[in-house]
Amino acid sequence: MNISFEDKRILVTGAASGIGRGITLRLSQFGATVVAIDVENESLDILKSECASIITATLDLSNWESVQETINNLLPIDMLVNCAGVVEVLPLTDITEDSYQRLFDVNVKGLISITKHIVADLLARKQPGSIVNISSQASQAGLLNHTIYSATKGAVDAFTRTLALEVGPKNIRVNCVNPTVVMTPLGRKAWSDTNARYSMLAKIPLQRFAEIEDVVDAVVFLLSNKSGMITGHCLPVDGGFLSC
Repeated sequence: MNISFEDKRILVTGAASGIGRGITLRLSQFGATVVAIDVENESLDILKSECASIITATLDLSNWESVQETINNLLPIDMLVNCAGVVEVLPLTDITEDSYQRLFDVNVKGLISITKHIVADLLARKQPGSIVNISSQASQAGLLNHTIYSATKGAVDAFTRTLALEVGPKNIRVNCVNPTVVMTPLGRKAWSDTNARYSMLAKIPLQRFAEIEDVVDAVVFLLSNKSGMITGHCLPVDGGFLSC
């Protein structure tokens, strides 16, 4: 499949590590001018050293005013990948107000804030666009001790569907990708316990966790004009976990 993002400016949040890093590098390979957003300045510097064409900006997505100021200085943006997110795996009785606030501030408020400004610019310029949000299988299936995280990702799914309805007539597509466990460095560490690992794998028909490239491939497809008739969808990249 021949995909090119020449002459496109694509913003990726959470771009300095894990899935976001993989998406950023792939989009650069496909000719995009990638604007990489992350809270970790040092990690952004490393990313920039690997691909000099990447534009980087440090941003705390939980700060609504900072998001507005930063994004206004980076416009125009043609496409958006909302990849930034935080996770905390705790039983409900151990959740604090701070942990609740942290998850919703980044996973929901930050995503909505950055999307708002980019959609407003696309509408003002009367330009088409494509947005992909990174959600999770946890939005659609109960996972032990994921109550607050699952709630944030359920919000992402609902936001995706509703925004797709709102901006579809303006030729702006909005989709999300819902991965299973992904073998990022953090994912490998989190699922290093043999019992927990095999308990989850037993629920996945393909009997493996996702690699970063599995998610990157889905994101690239949904961003591209090869998915030009697809909007409002939440695409599981889960080896069949949600289907069986």
